[in-house]
Amino acid sequence: MQINSHLSRLIYDVADHWGDREALIYKDYGRGNTQWHSMSWRQFLEKVKLVSNAMLNMGVGVQENVGVFSQNSVEYLFTDFGAWGIRAVTIPFYATSSEQQIQYMVNDACIRFLFVGEQEQYDKARRIFTTCHSLQKIIVFDPAVVIPKGDPTAMSFADFLKLGQGLPRQSEVETRQQAATMDDTANILYTSGTTGDSKGVILSMGQYHAAFEANGKCVPVTEDDRVLNFLPFTHVFEKGWKILCITVGARLIVNTYPQEVQQTMRETHPTCMSSVPRFWEKVYMGVMEKIESSGPVQRKLFRHALTVGRRHNIEYLALGKRPPLALHLEYEALNKTVFSLVRKELGLENAHFFPTAGATVSPHVEEFVHAIGINMIVGYGLTESLATVSCDHLGKPFTVGSVGHPIDSISVRISDEGEILLKGPTITRGYYQRDEITRQSFTDDGYFRTGDSGYMLNGELFLKERIKDLFKTSNGKYIAPQMVESKLLVDKYIDQVAVIADQRKFVSALIVPEYHLLEEYAREHGIAFEGREDLCRNKQIIGMLKDRIDTLQQQLAPYEQIKRFTLLPQGFSLERGELTNTLKIKRRVLNENYRKEIDAMYEE
Repeated sequence: MQINSHLSRLIYDVADHWGDREALIYKDYGRGNTQWHSMSWRQFLEKVKLVSNAMLNMGVGVQENVGVFSQNSVEYLFTDFGAWGIRAVTIPFYATSSEQQIQYMVNDACIRFLFVGEQEQYDKARRIFTTCHSLQKIIVFDPAVVIPKGDPTAMSFADFLKLGQGLPRQSEVETRQQAATMDDTANILYTSGTTGDSKGVILSMGQYHAAFEANGKCVPVTEDDRVLNFLPFTHVFEKGWKILCITVGARLIVNTYPQEVQQTMRETHPTCMSSVPRFWEKVYMGVMEKIESSGPVQRKLFRHALTVGRRHNIEYLALGKRPPLALHLEYEALNKTVFSLVRKELGLENAHFFPTAGATVSPHVEEFVHAIGINMIVGYGLTESLATVSCDHLGKPFTVGSVGHPIDSISVRISDEGEILLKGPTITRGYYQRDEITRQSFTDDGYFRTGDSGYMLNGELFLKERIKDLFKTSNGKYIAPQMVESKLLVDKYIDQVAVIADQRKFVSALIVPEYHLLEEYAREHGIAFEGREDLCRNKQIIGMLKDRIDTLQQQLAPYEQIKRFTLLPQGFSLERGELTNTLKIKRRVLNENYRKEIDAMYEE
C-alpha cells in the first residue's frame, strides 16, 4: 500500500500506519564504525517533529531556503522532513562540493541556516562564512566535529534539537501543514555544471506527488523490501527513490560512506538499491577477474553458466517468451549453485530489483547482471523531471540497450532534430531566479528540452547522446563520446576514459588505468617499473591495452574508433575541477588541464 501524502505530512501518516515497525537501519558517523542501529517509524517521526519545532524557534519562515551540506545520514533525513513539515525548502549540496560551489549556492539561494555533516564540510562552511552575507548559523550533524569554543556561528545538531524539546511550537507546525499546497517548493537542486554555471532546479511538492503516483505503478517496491541508500541523498535519483520507498513503508539502510558500500551490502543484505552503471561495471569486472584467476574447470563452468543465463533471461524472458523446458531446468540448477554463490558474495541473496540510471549502461554489463539472476531496472531521467522519465518494468519484456517505457503521466516527443522533449506533472516549472534560461528551456507549447537525443521504438525509449556533448571531427563526422567511452569502461584494466574528437581529425582518448591490476600484469610479465609513469610509457603495456581497446570497439564505425590514446598516471579528480559531484567528466576542464598530452596525440 502506498501512502502518497504531501511531504509535510508523509512521515506523520506513514508512522501512523506502521508505528513501531523498523524504518531505518544505520551507523553513527565515523569511518570504521561496525555497529548497526535501528529506528522505528514512530521514533523517526519524533525526530522530525523535534527538527520542525527547533526550526520554528530559530525563525525559519514559510518557503525559506535551508541548506544541507552532508553525506547520507539519518540526521539528513530528519532535517529534510522536519523542514518540509513547516513548509521550508531544502537545498542539498554534495558532500564533496568545493568552497567555491558552496559559496555560490548559499549566496544564490540566500541561505541563513546551513546543516553540515562532518569535519570537512564544517571546515569549508566556516571558511566561506564571511563571504556569505545571508548565512547566520552552521548546524553540525557529526558530534565528533571540533567546533571552536565560543564560536557563535556554529552549533551541534544535539543542541539544535534541544530547541525543539517538548515540541513547544507543534500547534504552529500543524497550522503550517494545513496551509500547505502542491505548489509549494520542496527542493532547489543545483545542477552539476558540466556545460556551464550551476542552475537551481525547482522541484515542487506536486512534482513529488505525481512522481510517486506514476512510479508506484511500475516500480514494485514494497514494505518487505530492505533498501540500501548508496547514492547521495543530494542526487535527485536517490532522493526521489528513497522517498518512494518511504511511501510504501520499506526499510531504509543508510550508507554514509560510498567506499564502504560493498561491505554494507554483505552486512545488511538489501533487496533493492538504486545505483549508477559504474557500480555494476565494477561488479562485473570484479567477478570476471575472480573467474579468470580461478582454475580451468571453474572458468569453463562459469562461462557455460553465463551462456545459459544469457539465453534464459535475455533471449527468452526479456523478450516475453517462455524458455524451453530443458533450458529452464538447466538454468534453475545453475542458478541454485553457481549464480547463488555470486549473489551471496555480493550480499544479494534476496535480490529483488535494482534501478540503474545516470549514464549509459554497457550492453555487456546489462546482460551479465541479468544473466546472474539480478533484476537490473534500467531507466532514464533528469533533475528537471524529478528523476524517472522511463524505465524497464519488472517481469515485462524489455530490450537491452533501451531505457524502458515512459512512466504514466509523462508525454515524450522527439523533435525534428532528434531531441527528447518532455511534458507532464513531474517536470520542473523552471530554474531558481533564472527566468530567461527557464524560457529557453521550454518549447512554445510547453515541452521541456532535455538536451538528449533519442528515439522511440515499440514503445521503448532509446538514448543516442547528449546533444551538447556531440563532437564533430574536422572531417565533418559526428562522434558520441559517452557511447565510445561506455565500450571501454567494461575492460578490467581501464578505470576512467575521456574521448577527444571535437574539431580533431580523428578520435583519441585519455585513459586512466586500473593501476593495481596493471601493476599485477607488469609483474607477471617481467615488466620493470618504479612508478606509474613508467607503466604509462611502457610499449608492452601500451600494446596490450591497444589490442584490448581494438577488440572492444570492433562494432564502431571506423571514424568512431580511437586511433591513439595516452595513459595518465593519476585519475580525473574533483579537486582539479575535472569531475562534477556526480563524477561526470567536465570535458572543457580536461581539455585545458591536459592540453599538452592531447596536442601530442595529433602531432604528425
